[in-house]
Amino acid sequence: MTSYNTYFSSHIGFIEIITSSNALIKLSFIDEASISPLTEKKISPVETTCIHQLDEYFKGNLRTFDLPIQLEGTAFRQSVWNALQTIPFGKTTSYLQLSKQLRNVKAIRAVGTANGSNPVAIIIPCHRVIGSNGDLIGYAGELWRKKWLLHLRSYVCTWRANIILTVAFCFIAASCVNCTKLFLL
Repeated sequence: MTSYNTYFSSHIGFIEIITSSNALIKLSFIDEASISPLTEKKISPVETTCIHQLDEYFKGNLRTFDLPIQLEGTAFRQSVWNALQTIPFGKTTSYLQLSKQLRNVKAIRAVGTANGSNPVAIIIPCHRVIGSNGDLIGYAGELWRKKWLLHLRSYVCTWRANIILTVAFCFIAASCVNCTKLFLL
């Protein structure tokens, strides 16, 4: 199998993208020092799509990814990774809730291990899993990135809400004679 790799520079560091010719295989954070010198190489269509979607996600324009993913892991890990993909943008869940969703409360530590071994960070949103008490715990990409990613959703939701409130206020103000006078001052 031929694999392709490229790098994406994000607000939270460099991200290495590894794909086959038809699916995303791995997406992980790397140190700048780990980046290979740039050489002219082919970029797969999956890499191009992934870069575009990551860019839109970090701009706040994309909430869910639509990429073909090729995951290799045990049946249990696959089930955890599939469950992670059901966590909506703007929401979090706990390791305990995730193990309950998988109908195996006793597997809470195994759920944490599978979450930590997620090969496709961000795309499969393992950063949306937090402790039962609401604490940020465990993230292979480092906790500061997890915090940033969770705040991204707050920023996007708050920004969009502020736009809606501003438009609503302007509409109400424009239809009110007294408010229109205030705007003209």
